[in-house]
Amino acid sequence: MAAHQEEEVLGKAYDARLMRRLLAFLVPYWPQVLLALTAIVGASMLQLAQPYLMKVAIDDHIAVGSMDGLERIALAFLAVLVGSFLLEYLQTWILQNTGQRIMFDMRMQIYRHLQRTDVQYYDRNPVGRLMTRVTSDVDVLNELFTAGVVSVFGDVFLLIGIMAALALMDWRLAAISFAVLPLIAVVTQWFRRNVRESYRSVRTWIARINAFLQEHITGMSTVQLFRRERRSFEAFDEVNRGHRDANIDSIYYYAVFYPAIEVIGALSTAMIIWFGGIWVLSDTLSVGSFVAFILYSQRFYRPISDLSEKFNILQAAMASSERIFKLLDTPPKIVSPTTSARPGSSLPAAGHIVFENVTFGYDTTDPVLRDVSFEVKPGERVGIVGATGAGKSTIINLLLRFYDVTRGRILVDGRDVREMDLPELRRLFSLVLQDVHLFSGTIASNIRLGESSINDEAVTRAAASVHASGFIEALPGGYESPVAERGATLSVGQKQLLSFARALAFDPRILVLDEATSSVDTETELLIRDALHLLMSGRTTIAIAHRLSTIQDMDKILVLHRGTLRESGTHQELLAQRGIYYKLFQLQYREG
Repeated sequence: MAAHQEEEVLGKAYDARLMRRLLAFLVPYWPQVLLALTAIVGASMLQLAQPYLMKVAIDDHIAVGSMDGLERIALAFLAVLVGSFLLEYLQTWILQNTGQRIMFDMRMQIYRHLQRTDVQYYDRNPVGRLMTRVTSDVDVLNELFTAGVVSVFGDVFLLIGIMAALALMDWRLAAISFAVLPLIAVVTQWFRRNVRESYRSVRTWIARINAFLQEHITGMSTVQLFRRERRSFEAFDEVNRGHRDANIDSIYYYAVFYPAIEVIGALSTAMIIWFGGIWVLSDTLSVGSFVAFILYSQRFYRPISDLSEKFNILQAAMASSERIFKLLDTPPKIVSPTTSARPGSSLPAAGHIVFENVTFGYDTTDPVLRDVSFEVKPGERVGIVGATGAGKSTIINLLLRFYDVTRGRILVDGRDVREMDLPELRRLFSLVLQDVHLFSGTIASNIRLGESSINDEAVTRAAASVHASGFIEALPGGYESPVAERGATLSVGQKQLLSFARALAFDPRILVLDEATSSVDTETELLIRDALHLLMSGRTTIAIAHRLSTIQDMDKILVLHRGTLRESGTHQELLAQRGIYYKLFQLQYREG
């Protein structure tokens, strides 16, 4: 739950600061916003005209029995209604269209930031929580831009216009109408004070639900295999119940606030009818003014309610923007230096790797590697072995600079990886993992991964070289056959062959194999053994291996034990030492 609790560590946001950052997304669309504001103000002015036309019709025509000019007033009233419809349609279309564009911009900005964020950030934050930022939280902000931040000016303009009209028509009734404003202010302040934390709680529970579902749906086979359905269901019940209770808490504040505003408005209307009726009967107030005043007063509370609803939208947006900007404000820990010694900028990459006294720990209090030093010469093939947790994969993570060393340094072709441009550094490598990640798309697209320099011929040649063309061409669509999410329709061996084809197609200077054949059956391993010789030919190769048989022909083998480099040499040299490697070899072949 520690990761989940981080959702609640958010400090109290300063609304004005967040709003300024949100309004920055409107700047590229200022012409549309200006047009929408004009339409909103125009529609508000037409709403103000309706009660006045009613007053003129009653006082100047109906009350005196004169039909002359009444037709023109009726037509003017109709024109006002049509104009209001057209202007409201225009502002709605503009705001909705602009809101969608802002959502697009915001999601692209978040995704761009996620692509630059270091791997360590993903270790700390559940995928479901990050998905909530890109989906649900951005959707909430869309409502702010389409029904909140711009249209609020129309409500304010209408409210000021009605107050002016009331004061000009009859200051006595206006004073009665305004007398209830302190009550409205008290209720609104109570609502504001409580609803923000309510919204924050709701967003927190939504993120927890998404994180829970992502984790448990991905691992559903494990849940079913170990008969954890009931426990999983009970855990989801707890999270889902928390989300429900948070929503119920927020409903309470709405249930009190809106009826309270209605009651206060009804109280004001009742006083207007009472005193206004007395003044009409005493001929100190015209019937038309009385009717118009009631119509204005009813419209007076509508923008107040609308502003309250806008405030609700604002609170939801503040809670969501607080999380989005917290994500965007998290700087990547692994970045390219301002001035980079770019690999290959002057000399062709050789693939020379040096670890100098490298110490590193994912947790600073518990080093995974301790004072590790070794050299891999250009074109040399090096295997790395060791027990689980010895630090084998950590060496690869540091070499590719997914993490930075705590002490020491790593050199590639004589340059510290921390001083190299990240894309250029990683372009030197191809990485083949035990757990191959395939994307939704086609066979060909998963080999080339969007690299424009890898044409169809290169894809076919790479697949044939690693003996993947056999199963690919047997598929109904061949290289254009669809690949399901994470390659669900392919076997483990087929996915591994595709990863070898991908590595070969990118023609790296340095090849990294992280237990690439540990999940492959014997037949597939035989298929790719020849491909490995082709793949490693002329390239610097680092291979992490579980099966010692796959690295016996390596030029050098490094033996890690509890984060330290304990042995180094060829297969025969290490056997002759009768140390850790010898024990691992004996253990594996005894088991075999």
